[in-house]
Amino acid sequence: MSVTSRNRHAWEGFWREAPDEPGAVFWDAEPDVTAAVHVALFEPHLIDPGLPLVDLGCGNGTQTRFLAQHFPRVLGADMSEAALEHARQADPAGQARYRLLDAAEKTEAQALHLELGDANVYMRGVLHQCEPDDRQPLVDSVATLVGNRGRAFLVELAEAARPVLGGLAQSPSGPPPKLAPVFRHGIAPGEVADDAVPGYLRSAGLTVLASGELPLTTTEFTPDGELIVLPSKWLLAGREG
Repeated sequence: MSVTSRNRHAWEGFWREAPDEPGAVFWDAEPDVTAAVHVALFEPHLIDPGLPLVDLGCGNGTQTRFLAQHFPRVLGADMSEAALEHARQADPAGQARYRLLDAAEKTEAQALHLELGDANVYMRGVLHQCEPDDRQPLVDSVATLVGNRGRAFLVELAEAARPVLGGLAQSPSGPPPKLAPVFRHGIAPGEVADDAVPGYLRSAGLTVLASGELPLTTTEFTPDGELIVLPSKWLLAGREG
């Protein structure tokens, strides 16, 4: 089984088990504390807001549906068919389109770029949940989708989130209920070094045009009843000139 196949198998199992209810997944926070915050950061940097917007690693489509209210053409893409089933069921009006896509496969990204042309890309929390060998190919595919005129907005957990997640996982009472399935399916969040992400972007031929730090709000609580909020970093990248 290849690295990508292992990752796909893990995600299919996770999303098949995931409930349909809003907020039932650990990172499935409401858009007003996620995508809405991100749009305010990246929209002023877009060369052309009318380009297709690809929500890469869209999962159950919570953020995709919000993005579709603000941009004319939005496509949610994920490598898990089970995730896309959740997304389509939650979007009966068809606010966005959804596509099965293994973005670590160069030919799939090239085919999508041929169909869409240059696109803006939104990717939240995908790299740190990838197998290490898939990370550079994934960012290379982001660069393919962006082309010359698009922009990519990436949000990833900061290194500082790793000990927080580790502490939750090793709690005497076990990990919180919404975090437990993540570990059970072999998905290891928080594994990318802070300086690795801009390195991946540079290797893919993209320039980091803006960056910053943000709290990443989850839908889970500590045993003491506090909402779990993790540190994250965001980057906006594209081709200069």
